[in-house]
Amino acid sequence: MARGDSLRLLSSQALRVAWLGEAYLLAGEAHEAREAAARSLAMARDYRERGNEADALRLSGEIAWRADPPDLTAAGAGYRGALSIANALEIRPLVAHCHLGLGKLYRRTDQREQAGEHLATAATMYLEMGMTYWLEKAEVQVQELG
Repeated sequence: MARGDSLRLLSSQALRVAWLGEAYLLAGEAHEAREAAARSLAMARDYRERGNEADALRLSGEIAWRADPPDLTAAGAGYRGALSIANALEIRPLVAHCHLGLGKLYRRTDQREQAGEHLATAATMYLEMGMTYWLEKAEVQVQELG
């Protein structure tokens, strides 16, 4: 990412920044993850990279979801914004990830019917795409829903 900045390689830089944000999130660095997600979103919008905008929105939703305490409103907005763009662009893996996120969100807020619909959609999509790692994660959420 730093090399891309130094060389002014702006194409897909928003995606690289989102990847950095994801790494920060996985490392438990929430503040850095939020900053990277915001930067990624701004860059994607500045350069009209709709797919990368969707990635940044999903990441923002995930960061909000994992906050302590979770910001359910921001999480929902991130996932729904990303889902809208991903559907329009037919980015199926991202669509599935958004459904998984929304399913977890609705499960947390005791909206069982909505949770079940989103989780079933995510699981079906992961199965169709052969994304077994993510399929297992969706199936765990379905099982925990009961």
